Amino acid sequence: GLSILSGSHLQLVPAVLEQLRAAGVQAPVVVGGIIPEDDRPVLLAQGVAAVYTPKDFELGKLMLDVLELVQRARAAA
Repeated sequence: GLSILSGSHLQLVPAVLEQLRAAGVQAPVVVGGIIPEDDRPVLLAQGVAAVYTPKDFELGKLMLDVLELVQRARAAA
């Protein structure tokens, strides 16, 4: 997962995803931080599995979301 608080997520995330793909990594990527709602669909379209912001403060739900992402990735492998 990536935690980006600098506002540079639209520049950093595509570069990280590209490097992961180039290395053959097939893991889901989760991004969190100070991310405007308008940028969420952009990141998801780029291949990010989930985006979390300070509005997503229910820790139990976040943990279940990540668990489901991991389970789906393992089942697909």
